[in-house]
Amino acid sequence: MIVTNTIAEIRETVFNLKKDGKTVGFVPTMGALHSGHLSLMRTMKNHADAVVTSVFVNPTQFGPSEDFDAYPRQIESDLEKCRNEGVAAVFLPSKEEMYAEKQLISFQLLGLGDHLCGASRPGHFHGVIQVVNKLFNIVQPNFAIFGQKDIQQFYVLKRMATEFNHGIEILMGDTMRESDGLAMSSRNAYLNEEERKIAPKLYENLQDLANKIRNGTDDFAALSASNRDDLRLAGFTIDYLTLVEDEFLQPKNRHEKGEKAILAVAAYLGKTRLIDNIIIE
Repeated sequence: MIVTNTIAEIRETVFNLKKDGKTVGFVPTMGALHSGHLSLMRTMKNHADAVVTSVFVNPTQFGPSEDFDAYPRQIESDLEKCRNEGVAAVFLPSKEEMYAEKQLISFQLLGLGDHLCGASRPGHFHGVIQVVNKLFNIVQPNFAIFGQKDIQQFYVLKRMATEFNHGIEILMGDTMRESDGLAMSSRNAYLNEEERKIAPKLYENLQDLANKIRNGTDDFAALSASNRDDLRLAGFTIDYLTLVEDEFLQPKNRHEKGEKAILAVAAYLGKTRLIDNIIIE
């Protein structure tokens, strides 16, 4: 497995893989790899001949009061996991390698960032687009994959790849869960013992609400009221609990049978922000 910190070397590595007739699948990460990340690598093996991943905690997608400094970093463990998964190359750039001293160009996100995490974390998706656009230009893979757990990120980046003509097929990986249903996330490490026992209730609540939606077309606000109360009683502080349309992520008041929609939640448990979603088809 090739491990490199430089743009020049990862470009050369991918060039050589393609020269040998191999397709390249890309798995961008911020490290602290868990089974969810590894499942993306395994899924990518079904689509591409060689898997390349990146580990970079991107500063431009963190707000001033967010957890950039505290975000878990465990490079040696991450590299060992990548080796075990048969990854061809890992790109480990520094901030200085990725960004010029002064940034003079930024992105504007229209519509797709108006709700969900885009509304709660101003500037977050501008940073996500910035870094992934750079990574796509650097690595130039045939495929890239992002997990369903961060579903708004998936749709934003899929749209970016289309509008900027990257020529990369964007794949969605399934949300991987702990045995009790909690969506796997690097931030789960922030939960204390008591919070960790409560955390699975978020997905349980989401499943209950999804079943209600599938069984009728009642007003979503009325339908979800008791679920919101249950989450608050369990100890969650709700950021959002909403139903949005597929692809453009605009809020829906009702769900009609035959339509595809996304039921999404973000909530704080203590200081830890948890997100999850269910696709309703």
